Amino acid sequence: MVAVRRPGSSLACFSAYLALVPMAAVALGAYVLTILWTARVSVSSSRIFPAGDFVGLGQYERLFRNARWLLSLENLAVYGLLFIAACLVLGFLLAVFIDQKVAGEGMLRTVFLYPYAMSFVATGLVWQWILNPELGVQQVVRHLGFDTFAFDWIVQQDKVLYTIVIATVWQASGLVMALLLSGLRGIDEELWKAARIDGIPKWRVYVSIVLPMLWPSLSTAFMLLFVMVVKLFDAVVAMTQGGPGTASEVPAKFIMDYLFGRANIGLASAASIVLLLTVLAIVAPLYYARGKAAQRGRS
Repeated sequence: MVAVRRPGSSLACFSAYLALVPMAAVALGAYVLTILWTARVSVSSSRIFPAGDFVGLGQYERLFRNARWLLSLENLAVYGLLFIAACLVLGFLLAVFIDQKVAGEGMLRTVFLYPYAMSFVATGLVWQWILNPELGVQQVVRHLGFDTFAFDWIVQQDKVLYTIVIATVWQASGLVMALLLSGLRGIDEELWKAARIDGIPKWRVYVSIVLPMLWPSLSTAFMLLFVMVVKLFDAVVAMTQGGPGTASEVPAKFIMDYLFGRANIGLASAASIVLLLTVLAIVAPLYYARGKAAQRGRS
């Protein structure tokens, strides 16, 4: 059979591509050119204003000799591991719970997903009040008669990072729940019937069969959570301002402080490029693996 092309199809296709030109131009100017400009500034001796000279990797050497930057990377690594693991586990458990056709499912989905609609600033402020030793949980429990109860992590240098994990997991786990729930609803009901007939325990079905089938949803959730980790700034500023001291310092706050507070755009640009390369190093292989898995699924 010979395919017949409609006369207007080429014009319609051209019009569709033409409509994408403004968006493509904005993306090119706002992202690609900005990244290139940042990379150029990062190899200059720029301070308050951009400089046109070239100092090679000097800014990067200064960056990795900066104790505050190294601490921010360490904090980000600890935070990222705890945040992503907690969100994936809690989101999966919530998705499994709602997938049991529980009563009030629509309301529960809304309740669990609602925190994600809030800004990180609002979340940080709310949790700052909740964790404040003089106003929050500690004070409430002590008023109930437990005078020795202590929950002052937000003012403890060795525990403050965990309070940020608690606040942001509360906000983001609903998103993971929504993504995984859509994946669970796409699993054929016959699989569950076969598992029941074979007498396979339900937990074993989830671990050995369901989780591998949820790989596309899990990888999407992981990428979104990883981007949230790298962008972490609002919640830290709202909750702790990077303190006590620099105990909760993160790279995004380091960049903003050096860009606006210390007027050192060269060092801030170098830090930005390091973060960008970190994201690409993690996300690009994951995208490649997803593409390969999709090709195997179609073949």
